[in-house]
Amino acid sequence: MNTTTFWAHSANDAGLRHSLREHLQGVAYLAGRFANVATWRDEAVLSGLLHDIGKYGDRFQARLRGEDAGLDHWSQGAWLALNGACGGPKAIAAALAIEGHHIGLQPACSEIVRRLKPANITVNHPLRLALSDPDVDRLLARGRADGLSFTPPAEAMAALGPGAIARMLDVRMLFSCLVDADFLDTEAHFNGDAQGKRPRQPGPRLDPAAALQALDAHQRRLSARKPAHAAVSSARQTLWEAMTAAAGEGPGLFTATAPTGSGKTLATLKFALEHAAHHDLKRIIIAVPFLTVIEQTAAVYRAVFTGAADNELLEHHSLAGLGRESAAMDAVDPAERQRRLLTENWDAPIVLTTNVQLLESLFSNRPSACRKLHNLMESVIVFDEAQGLPRDLAVPTLAALSHLCSAYRSTVVFATATQPAFASLHDAVAKLAPSGWQPREAVPEHPTLFASLRRVELQWPRVGETRDWEDLARKLSDAQQALCIVNLKRHARSLLDALRDHHDIRHLSTNLCPAHRRAVIAQVHEALRHGRDCRLISTQCVEAGVDLDFPLVFRAMAPLEAIAQAAGRCNREGRLTGLGRVVVFDPAENVEARRLYPSQAYYQAAEVTRTMLIDEGVLDIGNPDIFTRYYQRLYDLSHPETENKPLSEAIKGRDFPEIARLYRLIDQDAIQVLVPWSGRLDHFDELKRQAIEDGIDGLWMHRAQMLAVNLYRPVGGHAVWEACLIPAKQKRGGESRDWFVLEHSTGARYDDTLGLVLPDGEQVYIA
Repeated sequence: MNTTTFWAHSANDAGLRHSLREHLQGVAYLAGRFANVATWRDEAVLSGLLHDIGKYGDRFQARLRGEDAGLDHWSQGAWLALNGACGGPKAIAAALAIEGHHIGLQPACSEIVRRLKPANITVNHPLRLALSDPDVDRLLARGRADGLSFTPPAEAMAALGPGAIARMLDVRMLFSCLVDADFLDTEAHFNGDAQGKRPRQPGPRLDPAAALQALDAHQRRLSARKPAHAAVSSARQTLWEAMTAAAGEGPGLFTATAPTGSGKTLATLKFALEHAAHHDLKRIIIAVPFLTVIEQTAAVYRAVFTGAADNELLEHHSLAGLGRESAAMDAVDPAERQRRLLTENWDAPIVLTTNVQLLESLFSNRPSACRKLHNLMESVIVFDEAQGLPRDLAVPTLAALSHLCSAYRSTVVFATATQPAFASLHDAVAKLAPSGWQPREAVPEHPTLFASLRRVELQWPRVGETRDWEDLARKLSDAQQALCIVNLKRHARSLLDALRDHHDIRHLSTNLCPAHRRAVIAQVHEALRHGRDCRLISTQCVEAGVDLDFPLVFRAMAPLEAIAQAAGRCNREGRLTGLGRVVVFDPAENVEARRLYPSQAYYQAAEVTRTMLIDEGVLDIGNPDIFTRYYQRLYDLSHPETENKPLSEAIKGRDFPEIARLYRLIDQDAIQVLVPWSGRLDHFDELKRQAIEDGIDGLWMHRAQMLAVNLYRPVGGHAVWEACLIPAKQKRGGESRDWFVLEHSTGARYDDTLGLVLPDGEQVYIA
């Protein structure tokens, strides 16, 4: 019998040490529980037992006593799993997960054998570490003598089989189970007291019945408070019933096609809750494309679930103050700390997040990003405004989501008025995920819905017809209430300059901080409701999810889905006697200027719209077939299955780090700037003082989010940027890389109409 006690971690504040046997057993148990619905559950258990087996080495035990350092204690377990040393098959996925649980997932290629072989790694460790013990047989023997039973899986995951995306997602899922289990068991030890470990309480289970009651009550309140036109009410009821009926179908991929203003947000929530009730699913995850949308979406959900706690309705996005730095900080407020803990693994019944946060995690190799992935199993995932999915990432994204549904009892819903023609990508998707791409339409009646909700007429420009800003300003001046949406912030500035003599002009863009945008939207709502003059100049940030209802909308030529979204801000409630008017115009600028649109993809899609207009004369956005033809043209032009060749090559090579680097929804890194909006100057002054004198933490970030403007991080330094922005001080020392405070004296300012204005017209804004 072994009389030596081996330790996993140093003593906690209560003076208790954590035995290695207990840690390995605890992690194995949790990893197995997280992988409950997976075919590879036993492999996850084995990964938990082997992940820290290197801690049985004498040098690691010395390290805990402060007598050694610079040790690798994970590669030995990875090698044992890779070679089936416990008596079972070669567990490649477990090996990758064990190797990566500290350093991130590494390439799954033939090199894995060479890089994990103890003899090789002892001579030339990639991180210049020493193995805690290169004798893996001795480590395994010590584990068995310590009471561990290494039961091998009957069958190992086919980590390198056909369908690269599917196999890689399986590896990430196992990795997620191991990482979260390791974090939680370690956390329980260090949070322990004199009575022993203090495991974190699991998040509450989704209660679909109670949530449906709250949703139905909310719907009744809405109907009583602001009844819509009869045709709109009828269409919304039809959508509601269709989504309810579709919820009874089995888990899988769904499209939910419905016109703007038909109540998609609440109808998809109805589907998600009913579907979860039918199939005993664990959580609902709502992903939206833009940070500007998330403010309103969160408000909608909070209104439905009044009084819901953070552990029931969780927001996880950059505006929630949860950046890279906050993850390493302890919040002063216990509720804030609990909120941050929940975001680490999405252990909540309903999660509201962004496409960036969700999709980049699906392709990440980092432990912190992948930790939450296992909680996507047995979940309903709704992409609200699915047209926001990037085309050059469409094929791998659909392949991953398809496999998530087929292998892990999840359901994915793509909800939009402008449904991408995903079916045309079927063959490309099937090469990466054996299950292919087989979506079901949740709203088969959607053509009828589009016809019944025809609330606007579109006026398209003639070929070669353009409008200058002065002409457009005169048209806006003649209208009592009008919205004009442009493609670029400099266009908004030009139009605002042309309207400088008017006092009832309002402006929306991401140059405005969230609190300022919210105030402007409230002012617009008030003016529209009371029939007062109201002219709003906006970038495309107003198009998706912002509930406005103008009688007249001007829209600069843009991708067809953006024009449809703009039309959704016109006669939204159907209260006009006739139809609302949407006037599409071409700004008076040359072709080269158009290439400065927010992105190459945006420019390309706008040109497809322009070409279709020339070919067809009129584009009927009330006919869903027009979007099928539009997306087919777009896919034919852009070839999304081959467009991102470096990413495709990385996927073929199963290079996890390179895939994580290349799969980016936002190409350029962003920073947050605290700005002095006049509506909250006292709040700004206090936050500024803390940022400069005391230092920032997660709680500060959460409080600062509503006064923050996002800017692109300049590459290689930027004189104006460096002069205008003061780096926030971190509470734990050093300067923040992500948070800055606006410095007035340099010529920068925060304008009550324009928002953040940098001197000399420097273009570092996020479009």
